[in-house]
Amino acid sequence: MLDIKAIREDADTIKNRLSTRGGEAHLLIDEVLACDETRRKGETDKQGLQSQRKQLSKQIGALMGQGKADEAEAIKEQVRVLGEQIGELDIETEKAADRQSELLMSIPNLPYENCPVGADEDANPELRVWGQKPDIAEPLDHVALAEKHGLISFEDGTRITGSGYVVYRGQGARLERALIQFLLDTQSQEHGYEEVNVPHIIKRECMEGTGQLPKFEDDMYGIEDNALFLAPTAEVPVTNLYRDTLLSSDQLPVKLTAYTPCFRREAGSAGRDNRGIIRMHQFDKVELVQIVEPGKSAEGLEELTGHAEAILQKLGLHYRVIELCTGDIGFSATKTYDIEVWSPGQDKFLEVSSCSNFADYQARRMRLRYKDADGKNQICHTLNGSGTALPRLYVALIEQCQQADGSIRIPEALAPYFGSESIS
Repeated sequence: MLDIKAIREDADTIKNRLSTRGGEAHLLIDEVLACDETRRKGETDKQGLQSQRKQLSKQIGALMGQGKADEAEAIKEQVRVLGEQIGELDIETEKAADRQSELLMSIPNLPYENCPVGADEDANPELRVWGQKPDIAEPLDHVALAEKHGLISFEDGTRITGSGYVVYRGQGARLERALIQFLLDTQSQEHGYEEVNVPHIIKRECMEGTGQLPKFEDDMYGIEDNALFLAPTAEVPVTNLYRDTLLSSDQLPVKLTAYTPCFRREAGSAGRDNRGIIRMHQFDKVELVQIVEPGKSAEGLEELTGHAEAILQKLGLHYRVIELCTGDIGFSATKTYDIEVWSPGQDKFLEVSSCSNFADYQARRMRLRYKDADGKNQICHTLNGSGTALPRLYVALIEQCQQADGSIRIPEALAPYFGSESIS
């Protein structure tokens, strides 16, 4: 969440930067400040009343010791009235504090100062392109390729669960497993991430910590009356490994990678990229998470993005990197790069990784801190990125690697994991 001290010091700048996101979040800042003033005034007034009550209580003791019970009783009445006033202040202050917290939890992060300003994805600038589009005369899309080679059963997924679910079979299941292991090995063995295996069911407060709740609750799969949730991304359980934690500076940076299945309702996304496995309710993903000192998160984002790009380069897949504008950036992020891989069958780029710097936004919600060289407690910065999401990587791989004879070439880097150089 945003720092209330920063809001107090320069509310106008906060409002202006929030307004570039679109929506009405910037309109909440005045109410946040009003709640903050009520809360702080209530706390000050309470301290004054408590001081009065303490002094009067001393007088009662002295009068009782002098046998002046009648005078003591009169002062007791004053103490009782002060107690009632303190109780009323407690209620008012708690109400203001709860509302302030509710508002801060619902306000998105500030786009960084030089974030491209725009209303939507059409304003996202392209930063770089890697590789060339494969020369395929009449490319089949991944649905046709999967059916031709028996890789994916869409009917089985629907029969078992419903639309938005599939079953990988035979070589298709082996390819999915090979990709997961290839991704984890690359990030842990070459890029220095510690591999972790985390639960796939997550507490509500963890979802709040990384910013999925309360805003995106309708997109999540909740259980136990929404006290627990199925993981929408490994970002949530992995980052929350350090919730309510005070690290030492020599423990930073923390670099973690994990595979999890991910579960999302994708509410309101009907009709968007719904063919095949491009948009699923359950999908596999390998995630990258970094926890760093504040001055190193900008550098960390460039490094983390490079680690995600390395996967596509190893596989020889054509892709591009774009930067998200203010109107398209995610709720918790201050800066984001999207990596989009080319899909010959769709004749367009598909997002396969989103790499974000959250600055202190998530860490403040999670109470994730570190002790700096001067012994002071500071808020950490967090980053994460897909390293990568499997469905669209799977789509791009089989579509870009399809051959004229109908086979699918397995990239050299992946072949040892898959156990063969082609699917034919």
